[in-house]
Amino acid sequence: MENKLSKRIIPCLDIDKGRVVKGKSFINLIDAGDPSELSKHYNTEGADELVFLDITASHEQRKAIIDVVEKVSSEVFIPLTVGGGIRNLDNISELLLAGADKVSINTSAIENPEFIKKSSSKFGSQCIVVAIDAKKTNGSWNVYTYGGRKDTGINAIEWARKANEYGAGEILLTSMDMDGNKEGYDLDLLNIVSNEVNIPVIASGGAGSMEHIHDALVIGNSDAVLAASIFHFEELTIQQVKKFLYSKGVSVRLWY
Repeated sequence: MENKLSKRIIPCLDIDKGRVVKGKSFINLIDAGDPSELSKHYNTEGADELVFLDITASHEQRKAIIDVVEKVSSEVFIPLTVGGGIRNLDNISELLLAGADKVSINTSAIENPEFIKKSSSKFGSQCIVVAIDAKKTNGSWNVYTYGGRKDTGINAIEWARKANEYGAGEILLTSMDMDGNKEGYDLDLLNIVSNEVNIPVIASGGAGSMEHIHDALVIGNSDAVLAASIFHFEELTIQQVKKFLYSKGVSVRLWY
């Protein structure tokens, strides 16, 4: 679906035990820094939003990290999306009160799709992001839950369509195959999902260059891109990426 709005560049902070980590295809995690310090850096750099994903919360059956959210939201003044371990409306209330602007739900949405309806009805669809972790299996993409540990057997494209119908405000679409590989986003998956739904799609998994980000936005037709390694390890800056995109005719918010 065509979107005339500015494309968004969103650093993703995967958090485990209070630290930012990064891996490859959801495994082999290494430390990438302090969430508060990184968030302040990205705020200064001109990130459009931040995403925090407590990547072991659902697997360990615990709630997302409220203290980190409170600290970051008091220091950083760009929209903050938080996901991981969200199971009910009280969890969402707690995160929003702690300073999150949006919440990302995955496992709980798959296990109870009505949760999308209830949460978007109570808090507004603009607060509800449905995260889809997809992996290619026999020529199609399956949805995985519990931080990429469980294959649900559900088709990712059909699930994106359903999440849209149930009231999600955005789709956060991660290719598990491409995650951490720095070989580019899964453009086929992105393009299909972006054209199947009428809500914004955030591309995730595979950023290794400015060209990859450009292709996710232009060829993949996504509304925003999530990236981690290239920003955390200072391979690229957000301003470099935005200026490159601007030079290619992509609408972005530039900070000078």
